[in-house]
Amino acid sequence: MNASGQGRGIGMTWVTMALLTTAAVASIRVLPAMAPYGLASIFMYVLPAIVFLVPVALVAAELASGWNGGVFGWVRAAYGDRLGFLAIWQQWMSVVVWFPAQLAFFAGALAYVFQPSLAANGLFVGSTILIVYWIATMISLRGMSYTAFVGSKGLVIGTLVPAAMLVVMAIIYLADGGQSQLPTGSASDYLPAFTGIASIVLIVSNFLAYAGMEVNAVHVPDMINPRKGFPKSIGLASILILLVFIPPTLAIAVGVPAAGIDLTTGVMQAFDAFFDRAGIPWGTSAMGLLIVVGILASVVTWIPGPSRGLLLVARSGYLPRALQKTNGAGVQVNILIVQGILVSILALFFAIIPDVNSAFWILTAIAVQLDMIMYMILFMSALKLRRTQPEVPRGFRAPAMRLVGWVGFSASLLAFVIGFFHPPGSPMNNVVHISLLLLGIVILGGGPLLFYRFRKSSWDPSNGGKANSEG
Repeated sequence: MNASGQGRGIGMTWVTMALLTTAAVASIRVLPAMAPYGLASIFMYVLPAIVFLVPVALVAAELASGWNGGVFGWVRAAYGDRLGFLAIWQQWMSVVVWFPAQLAFFAGALAYVFQPSLAANGLFVGSTILIVYWIATMISLRGMSYTAFVGSKGLVIGTLVPAAMLVVMAIIYLADGGQSQLPTGSASDYLPAFTGIASIVLIVSNFLAYAGMEVNAVHVPDMINPRKGFPKSIGLASILILLVFIPPTLAIAVGVPAAGIDLTTGVMQAFDAFFDRAGIPWGTSAMGLLIVVGILASVVTWIPGPSRGLLLVARSGYLPRALQKTNGAGVQVNILIVQGILVSILALFFAIIPDVNSAFWILTAIAVQLDMIMYMILFMSALKLRRTQPEVPRGFRAPAMRLVGWVGFSASLLAFVIGFFHPPGSPMNNVVHISLLLLGIVILGGGPLLFYRFRKSSWDPSNGGKANSEG
């Protein structure tokens, strides 16, 4: 799709795109972190949705209906190649850091099927991350048709079904006389207790739960009638995401005492409580297997997205020619191999850090910081393109773009700043938390600076190998 917004239209429906977007965003992995707050979790989901999810969805729908290339293409249209490279790099790196945290939840669910005590075993978690990630990579290398199939079907089987079962089983549990652990005694239960900066940190940290609405925009050219279809897919995905998050979180709070909810196995703890009361304890293992499928689908969905944006960067002359290679299915094979190596290194955190939760916390925090850098650039790009290129045809125009763009930018900036504060419940102290964050941002987020410094004219596949002029 070029500036006119017309895609190749090779067959992906808007419903399939909606399911892929939902699979990329709506992970039940985040539910245990919010469940201890009971009814107040509704507020903690809704507020970030208003100031972050909705702006990202609206902006992504407009940009994808007017420009090709996802984040890199959008930012490049507004600010040139250099800032486009910086933006897509932050997105790509945040995903690389996020993979081990997501797959740690996979390991926890898998452990519950066979031996629950393994969920706290760093060696088991690290090994599982490595094996499953490379399986997902092999699936992604087969091409977009395989990714779409696994992502959409896996979402239904492994995310929507378990999320619905959490709610259904919670209702059955209560109807059978089970003791609810969810406080409902007063109006104050609907708002989190304000404890100063810690409360703000808690709410802002939930922004990452909504990250990824834009990740599949690089596949817009594969859609049927993308100018009309992508905005509809974003709308459906937003509804599904909220349904996956809010009711199942409350269901966990019904079945498990707040103080006993584990970050990586909280969902399985709730299923244990519900199925044990129903007299079918094997139900937890069955749900664990479905969740495993859902997490695999989520990872398969994320693997080719940002890395495809990086392929566009490579073919603009900013990365070595080896990273411009694609296989017969058009998949950026060498970029995915490099991505897999980085994920494998990060997976070692879970093998060498005694407390699995500590590794989970810091990887999630670094991913948030890198992502927020990208989102700030994204919102500024949307504002500039609306101002400087209003004549470009768009299949969808976000209402009140100035308000939407600045709300989204401000929310992203706040999330970035707040991210340096110590989150409540984190097992790390302030100094270690801030030091690891800064180190992660500099090392993982500073890649474009090195490539700019050392890039060669031979990297550019056009103009006889001459490097592109900087945008």
